[in-house]
Amino acid sequence: MNYIWFFIILISILSAAYTGRINEVVNAIMKGAQTSIEIALYLAGIMAFWLGIMKIAEKSGLVAKISLLLKPVAKKLFQEVPEDNPAIGDIAMNFSANAFGLSNAATPIGIKAMKELQKLNKDKKSASNAMCTLLAMNTAGWQLVPATVIAVLVANGSKNATEIVFPTLIVTTITFVSAIVIVKVLEKFSPPQKQSAERDGEND
Repeated sequence: MNYIWFFIILISILSAAYTGRINEVVNAIMKGAQTSIEIALYLAGIMAFWLGIMKIAEKSGLVAKISLLLKPVAKKLFQEVPEDNPAIGDIAMNFSANAFGLSNAATPIGIKAMKELQKLNKDKKSASNAMCTLLAMNTAGWQLVPATVIAVLVANGSKNATEIVFPTLIVTTITFVSAIVIVKVLEKFSPPQKQSAERDGEND
């Protein structure tokens, strides 16, 4: 990908130099740099806001309550994982963070959940069905509040940035359901791994 971008930039500069429009290229570079900084600042602001909300929700116990509500669903989707395994709680929290568009907050939780699933994984060299399901969930990225997209729209001068919420909800719901259905169908070709607490100790 780096080679492709370098090739595009090089061709653009050479074409501008050949046609005598090098000044326009320089102006475009400067304007692009300015816009990127503005978007980064807007993103930093909106992420700081939502991460703060998430932290308040976490401290107040709201996230834990949401996680408890989502645990039954997580158990259904991750039947290979024991009910008392910490991965279930991590998966629920990861889903909650993604739902609020907090990808930066969801990432470390998702990594923690994936590590817990790896402990249960019998074949350490390949992903288990549970790990594939978690990856599908994160790739689909169901969002109730697309905070990052709203920030980008605001940075680009959108007068009604929140109008993206409902369309995003529809699209991410379709992709999320599709991802879960596909991964569960493909699981039929890969029998679930049966682990126990004793095997966890052996794997460690």
